[in-house]
Amino acid sequence: MLVLLPPSEGKASSGRGAPLKTESLSLPGLTPAREAVLGELVELCAGDEEKAREVLGLSEGLRGEVAKNAELRTAGARPAGEIYTGVLYDALDLASLDAAAKKRATRSLLVFSGLWGAVRINDRIPSYRCSMGVKLPGIGALGAYWRTPLAEVMPEAAGDGLVLDLRSSAYAAAWKPKGEVAGRTASVRVLHAPTRKVVSHFNKATKGRIVRSLLTAGAAPKGPAELVETLRELGYVVEVEPPTRAGKAWLLDVLVDEIH
Repeated sequence: MLVLLPPSEGKASSGRGAPLKTESLSLPGLTPAREAVLGELVELCAGDEEKAREVLGLSEGLRGEVAKNAELRTAGARPAGEIYTGVLYDALDLASLDAAAKKRATRSLLVFSGLWGAVRINDRIPSYRCSMGVKLPGIGALGAYWRTPLAEVMPEAAGDGLVLDLRSSAYAAAWKPKGEVAGRTASVRVLHAPTRKVVSHFNKATKGRIVRSLLTAGAAPKGPAELVETLRELGYVVEVEPPTRAGKAWLLDVLVDEIH
């Protein structure tokens, strides 16, 4: 099972670890693209601070993120699972998983990123600020930029098992499963049952809890249909929309009555 996650806007500090080595990150086929985005971002943030803040869409209160980006090549790096914080990752709470569940998380979780393309949770990265919606001056829109390199590496990364897609729309647009990979992909959204609406904060929290439930249970569903059965056994209310034709993913709605 491969679980696709969005990153978090908020991130923990880089800490004092050894600096980033892009060649050591998972999915090495992305290294040239990572180096290009990293170089562009560092150059932007080392120059005109106001321009960088505008390009990155940062408020006055986040001005310090520009200086942080300018030092990405020398900043300390930590496992991505420690860098990403926020609602989904708080609910997932990787640090409190037992050893077996942590091993499963290392194998199965893949976090999409405007800067790195995608990383595994044990990949060591510095804290940064660069969302998939950013348009860098020399590269353009990152969502479009990443489509080609991700299309080259993701089919192999997906293997031959279930792909559980929990990404938000901006990150999902950077790579869309095609062909037989799409047929074993389940895209999940979380709805507040009484209103049938997505509520952002609780959508993220429930997705974090879903991943944690699967990891702690040692669940290994082989495909979308088996995933539905597993989630229902774990206590989730799931509605299913199977693909209407080949090359389309399964759509799963997880319904929650109480928002918390």
